[in-house]
Amino acid sequence: MIRPDLSLPLPEQIESAHFIGIGGSGMSGLARMFLERGIRVSGSDRADSAALRDLAARGARVHVGHDAANLGDADTVVHTGAIWPENPEYVTAKERGLAVIHRSQALHWLIGGRRLVSVAGAHGKTTSTGMIVTALQRLGADPTFINGGVIAQLGASSGSGSDDLVVIEADESDGTFLLYDTAVALITNVDPDHLDHYGSEEAFDAAFTRFADRAGEAVVISADDAGARRIRERLTHPGIVSFGEASDADLRVSAIETDGPVAFTLTRDGVSVDGRLRIPGAHNAINAAGAVAVLMSLGYALEPALRAVEDFGGTVRRFELHGVARGVSVYDDYAHHPTEVAAALAAARTVVGDGRIIAVHQPHTYSRTQHMFREFAEVLESHADHTVVLDVYGAREDPIPGVTGELVSGAFADPGRVHFVADWQSAADYTATVARDGDYVITLGCGNVYQIIPQVLDALSRTSGVALPSGE
Repeated sequence: MIRPDLSLPLPEQIESAHFIGIGGSGMSGLARMFLERGIRVSGSDRADSAALRDLAARGARVHVGHDAANLGDADTVVHTGAIWPENPEYVTAKERGLAVIHRSQALHWLIGGRRLVSVAGAHGKTTSTGMIVTALQRLGADPTFINGGVIAQLGASSGSGSDDLVVIEADESDGTFLLYDTAVALITNVDPDHLDHYGSEEAFDAAFTRFADRAGEAVVISADDAGARRIRERLTHPGIVSFGEASDADLRVSAIETDGPVAFTLTRDGVSVDGRLRIPGAHNAINAAGAVAVLMSLGYALEPALRAVEDFGGTVRRFELHGVARGVSVYDDYAHHPTEVAAALAAARTVVGDGRIIAVHQPHTYSRTQHMFREFAEVLESHADHTVVLDVYGAREDPIPGVTGELVSGAFADPGRVHFVADWQSAADYTATVARDGDYVITLGCGNVYQIIPQVLDALSRTSGVALPSGE
């Protein structure tokens, strides 16, 4: 992988940009924004995808596979940290003396001097960003935005608005959230999940502290999360607004009801307003509170801000229904951290009724799996009725000897409630045999685990379920 060099100067002008890894949700959204600015766009990725086909339809020149010839007439090359230094397009761009910048720098270039809302945190970023964007649109604003996932009701992860306001999902994983000139910073939580980059929890906390204190207008931060509370104690910013269930939260969440779409009450300065979202899960009530606090920091009143957030319809790959076969509902969720997995499964539990939850978990990255396999096992065992564990999605990392999905399955207290299957077809067939009418199958992970869903639905249509052993 390539560490971003944030000291590199940005090009004054970009006429033709080439994106290495253009098919990712963040990169494809960024590429669309470049196209909307009238900039010629090309790009490559290792596999074809709907994102590549969409960009091609919009006028981008896209390639499957990486080759130096793909650069064409590009004057600027945009990359992510996930590519390797040996990538032929990256190597050739350097040899030609082209401007080679990280995606965060490209986004910074696009933002310019506009008023920026940056959303950071280990989990909840994509949903919170989507809530803020759709709420602003309902309130009559027209922000530019780029999100880490597709906002369901907009059908896009990015868009160019006419206002001076920009809303982004900022990436703390590699420190690039420090690049932006943020006006309002939202910190959903501070959970040290990227120590491979930072090296220590102290360095991780220091980065969040700098991110928050540099916000030009306000810092909106969780009052519930232990890490966020730790960061808040270190802040010197004059405009801090906290949110959550804690009794000392500036915007307090109470009376959460999780029977179906989540309902709750928000209270600020003695004024209370009841709300109900279109999506389930207590965690989404907290996400909504953070979004409302951001909107209030931008000048909107409590009740209209909450009403606007209520309209949010979710993001793609967040508890997303893909199909029903043989009475079994098959969902997908992007959750790839123990806290996220717990939240996703807890939300599922509120709507599953008498059915069971069968989790299909794909561990993401060898380093995270090595560091957190026990936490994943504990969460999956306590929240799902049965778990199918796939092998690790390595992403940008080389394999670590002995680190496989079996680390997670082997940490279950009750081995009868988990099954490790490396082969996807075998995993789909196994899932279909244990699932019965009324059950929910949920794929979990931020890799390519969602691609197993057609195999699961097909297997369900071909098989009949069998009862799991007693207690499962």
